[in-house]
Amino acid sequence: MPAQPPPPKLPPLAAVRVFEAAARHQNFTRAAEELGMTQAAVSYQIRLLEDRVGAALFVRQPRQVALTAIGQRLAGPVGKALTDIGTVFRDICEANQTVLTISSLQTMAITWLSPRLAQFQIENPQFAVRVRTSQHLVDFATEAVDLAVRYGPGSWPGVAAEKLFACHYAPLCSPELRERLQLREAADLLRAPLLSPDETSWKVWFADLGLDQPQQGARAMSLEMQAMNVQAAMRGHGVAMAVPELFAYDIAAGRLVFAVEHAIRDQWAYWVVYPVERQRDRKIRLFRDWILAEARAAEMTLPFMASSLGLIHSSA
Repeated sequence: MPAQPPPPKLPPLAAVRVFEAAARHQNFTRAAEELGMTQAAVSYQIRLLEDRVGAALFVRQPRQVALTAIGQRLAGPVGKALTDIGTVFRDICEANQTVLTISSLQTMAITWLSPRLAQFQIENPQFAVRVRTSQHLVDFATEAVDLAVRYGPGSWPGVAAEKLFACHYAPLCSPELRERLQLREAADLLRAPLLSPDETSWKVWFADLGLDQPQQGARAMSLEMQAMNVQAAMRGHGVAMAVPELFAYDIAAGRLVFAVEHAIRDQWAYWVVYPVERQRDRKIRLFRDWILAEARAAEMTLPFMASSLGLIHSSA
């Protein structure tokens, strides 16, 4: 494969900028005033550019200057290029200041974040909020994301991480299913239809009680996302093992209940994370403070809901 020729060497950008202003005004003095320079500095930059080109760009006259034929050939493309550069930088700056992009896992985004975001938007109408869902860890250096909501241990290199809330796992179902199956004690789940029974959290939950997980058979329903399992549970299709902190609204509304009185504490938690070097950015500070306050409020509400149902959270 033949070697590619090296890119042409560009003249100094400062000289190009001075040339564009002088060509537009046809006057070195006015160009100097626009750029905040002296007339002598303008003349110097023009001479640098003429030396690079090897020809005069202006005809000097007593009170003004006029473009030479070569100067006229340069003036149009140079003016357009600088205008295009300015437009791109302006658009990027405006988007960076007015668009807030958040990355989140799907279940967190659907069940916890999105129902609350409308209030943030009302309180901060200057931002257009964008939520992206993904399973991978966002690379803030290469992806256009301001903050992320992550599930994990809280130790990721290069980012500031602040805990939103710790997580528990508990069996959740519809109130109708709980009454129909007379679910009262943990052992009662041995005869209940479990959703996604192959999930490790089911095995851990039963083991925490000293019970062997029941075999559900080939007809057991298995769903990919926790949110999907809980949706099926609310429709009475079975019992879902899920994080009740993510479904506080559904529990408060009575659409979802704790099937029995036992929950286990997860080792991981949910965190809001953002690049360390951007922690002073106004939009990052506003969203961080808002989501931390929302998490505190939700954390205070959930124990009240659990106790009102006569349920007790225990830790593994």
